Amino acid sequence: MSDSPVLLDVDERGVARLRLNRPEASNGLDVPLLRAFYDAVMACHSRPGLRVLVLSGEGRHFCAGGDVKTFASKGEGLPDYLREATSWLQIVVQGLLALPAPVVTKVQGFAAGGGGFGLVCASDLVVAAESASFLGGATRVGMAPDAGTTVTLPALVGLRKALEIALTNPVLTAAEALDLGLLTRVVPDDGLDAAVDELVDRLVDGAPLALAATKRLLWSGLGSRVEAQLPEEARTVSELSGTADSLEGLAAVIERRPPRFVGN
Repeated sequence: MSDSPVLLDVDERGVARLRLNRPEASNGLDVPLLRAFYDAVMACHSRPGLRVLVLSGEGRHFCAGGDVKTFASKGEGLPDYLREATSWLQIVVQGLLALPAPVVTKVQGFAAGGGGFGLVCASDLVVAAESASFLGGATRVGMAPDAGTTVTLPALVGLRKALEIALTNPVLTAAEALDLGLLTRVVPDDGLDAAVDELVDRLVDGAPLALAATKRLLWSGLGSRVEAQLPEEARTVSELSGTADSLEGLAAVIERRPPRFVGN
């Protein structure tokens, strides 16, 4: 396997698989990994015909958050180091949220801190193994949440529960995280890959322009009033109605057959 801290492969169907690749450090985030992460996300943005991005971590854990050993080694230089690291993390999260293709995150082991827990909150769909665990953890080390979780976490679980998670740092089981709305699905550990593949297959068969527009509307709607979002919904529906995929979808319903979407 490559020694690059981030691995990216794209198959002929337009499925990108982006893997954090520091298993010896539980995929803890440091500046080199975050730079490589950003490059991989931007490569996905520039890839024509991308249908889905699957985000995962190599080894036992998805991502244990920031690399605390690296942080501790910086001494008095830690604020400057974290200023750079969090800047990279911010633009990675922005890139994932703005990516037209749905982001499916696969979680095994720990998902902690901004790098793990935060990425889960910023994903479109999340499938976790039943043995996975989730931890905010920022205040436990005297820091504050990042990766957008001060917005995404309350939107997913509600403000009162978000405050409890952020302030008291409970370790959530996969079942608890599912009940709270943090996850899409929890599956047996040995069925994780198959469950992700099944979800990816469904998304690949979907209408790419419609999926991208729906993702954009839902994320941009965070914090918006309903009446403020209605004109954007109407404009988007009107635009989509003129696409080949929309006409194909209508024809498939009338003809009682599966649609064949091509992304036009």
